[in-house]
Amino acid sequence: MTGAETGPKPRGRWWPTGAAVGVTAVLAGLPWALRDRLPDRPATHWSGGGTPDGSLPLWAACLVPAGVWLLTVLATSVRPRRSGATARPWRLMTLAPTAAVLVGAQVSVVRANLDHTDWHQARQPVLGVVLIGALAAVAAVAAWRFTPRPAAVPAAAPTLEVPEGERLVWFSRTANPWLLLLAAIAGLVAVVALAALAVGLADPAGLGTACAASAVVALGCALFSSVQAKVSEAGLEVSFGPLGWPVRRWSPAAIETARAERRLPSQVGGWGYRISGLGTTVMLRAGDCLVIRPRGRRADFAVSVDDAERGAALLNTLRSRPSTD
Repeated sequence: MTGAETGPKPRGRWWPTGAAVGVTAVLAGLPWALRDRLPDRPATHWSGGGTPDGSLPLWAACLVPAGVWLLTVLATSVRPRRSGATARPWRLMTLAPTAAVLVGAQVSVVRANLDHTDWHQARQPVLGVVLIGALAAVAAVAAWRFTPRPAAVPAAAPTLEVPEGERLVWFSRTANPWLLLLAAIAGLVAVVALAALAVGLADPAGLGTACAASAVVALGCALFSSVQAKVSEAGLEVSFGPLGWPVRRWSPAAIETARAERRLPSQVGGWGYRISGLGTTVMLRAGDCLVIRPRGRRADFAVSVDDAERGAALLNTLRSRPSTD
């Protein structure tokens, strides 16, 4: 008898739909269910001292968080055709903390406005913000813990013929111009905010936050806008940024195997230094990556560089050589 086999469909494909519906119902339904005990315009934003400085109509307070959630669900549902079965191991790690923040914020907003007739009377305790952050952190850790890891696929480890007594060094570098541009823009914003702060043009608290956030973004993008990989008798050295710092190193004896593998940003959760179900990936451009499995570890380390197959082959050759100690 011929024909395609049929069987129970995996349940895992339905959980995003259930999460989308459930969280949307909570976000939109909670304020509406308690509308008789809330002001016509609930307070939705508070200043540093817990005093409200912004409000929304009740319908907007219901629909805006629900819309943000549905857009997040939709964004994490997009997958290129070639991204493979492991394209979205990061979906749960994105949706879980997002849901925790949105639901926690909505509960906090409703609680602060409950039984007040004017939104100016609502007060938001600082402890509520701390609890929301803690809830998001717990959700992220739990999602990471329960995200299924892809099964290891055995592959032939490439090697390179190196004549006796000859030493070879392999070097490759990759840069992402968009991260460099973002670093430059964020750095410019930080400088402008610092200058405005120095001459007292605006509120110091707001400007200080903007300056610090922009500086962090600029530094992070600059550090991880380029990567250099070097394979020599000392092993693998991966350095970041225009200054070649920070640096990660593995000796040949510390590497179990090396290979070249094609990866996409959709498989690892985006651009930059990413941690996903595939392990750690330095993703600066889609395509071939040099992937190693450190000895004694279950997670891979991958870096997107050109000529990755030759680098992996040389690394396996060095790894298989007898120690000279």
